[in-house]
Amino acid sequence: MTVLSKATVAALFLLLASDAFGKLDPQLTAHSKSLGGLDLSKAQVGSLTNAMSAGSLKKVGNRDTTMATKSIGKNRLGAPVKKRSPSPVRRDDLDTAPTPAPTGPSTDDTTVHITDENDFALLLPGRDGELISDAESDGVAFCTPASGDATCQRRMSDGFISAAHVERSGDSKWIQITGCLDVSKSHLDDSDSGGQFDVRFPNGAKCTFGGYGASFIEIVEPAANRFCLRCCSLENDQENCNSRQDTAGCPTAIPGTYSFPDLGVSCE
Repeated sequence: MTVLSKATVAALFLLLASDAFGKLDPQLTAHSKSLGGLDLSKAQVGSLTNAMSAGSLKKVGNRDTTMATKSIGKNRLGAPVKKRSPSPVRRDDLDTAPTPAPTGPSTDDTTVHITDENDFALLLPGRDGELISDAESDGVAFCTPASGDATCQRRMSDGFISAAHVERSGDSKWIQITGCLDVSKSHLDDSDSGGQFDVRFPNGAKCTFGGYGASFIEIVEPAANRFCLRCCSLENDQENCNSRQDTAGCPTAIPGTYSFPDLGVSCE
């Protein structure tokens, strides 16, 4: 690699710039053989200017003489500029291993449904103060007070659901309801961090949207004043109803609405 003096580099840069714009300076051309004290032929000058435009002349003294590049398009000498590849977005893959098949016969006691924000059912502990995690094996269905489900044997207290929102996927693969709780209007322990119900727990659990065996997940978090339920149309749908995020919390396991500013309600 040729090492040049500062004066040589400056002269070469001026020569290169003037030539690039079609305005070759006669005075520079006349002195092209003695740039910076070097005796250079016209071919050597051309070789050096080409090297500069390619960025192969790295340093002179403490200065970096590599040609600067722009982020897109071409540089001022017309040379194409390579675009920088965007940083990859890292995504933690979900554990989509199959879940065990449902157990036990389906009953009205363990059936949930979603009709709208005022008509749905959740699996909840059947005993006062029982933790959600302890009720995963014996939880029972509670319907909203306004539910039209004639088979529902238990009703939630008025005001237990502070606010709720229903969403449906565009491809009809799932329906969900998310929202906030007022635990003071229930038999739940307000210090309970919560737990999950799904097709395995309790025995015979199902959602009417997909029927017996179709995937669904429900998380109730009394200490966080929130709940979420998503029912899928297919069996073992670990993409849309992933049962292996049971400790992640509602906003992660079932992204949805957990703040209702128009109603003055927030789960936080």
